[in-house]
Amino acid sequence: QVQLVESGGGLVQAGESLRLSCAASGRTFSSYAMGWFRQAPGKEREFVATISGSGGNTRYADSVKGRFTISRDNAKNTVYLQMNSLKPEDTAVYSCAASRTQGIRVMGLSYDYWGQGTQVTVSS
Repeated sequence: QVQLVESGGGLVQAGESLRLSCAASGRTFSSYAMGWFRQAPGKEREFVATISGSGGNTRYADSVKGRFTISRDNAKNTVYLQMNSLKPEDTAVYSCAASRTQGIRVMGLSYDYWGQGTQVTVSS
């Protein structure tokens, strides 16, 4: 069982930055691929970014490529999402997820554990 707790959300203006963190319980964090997803009001959950267990492979949604960076610190059991040049359309609840595989995963169904989410609001 893995428990995930996100932090770092908040209210920012367009063009500003935020860094989200997701702390995981357990002793085998490096064996899990991790992902960030988001869900805006009235919309379906969408993939944002994923990182392999080793941290060597990453993938991003086209909408955030070049602005967001996913990283992980396996010694701290934490995955991060650095979000730069934020836009109002990035407003959503951001959730991290863990997959019991080491390879990157872009589908939400591929993930086994989910955090509660953290709200990110970007004003124009």
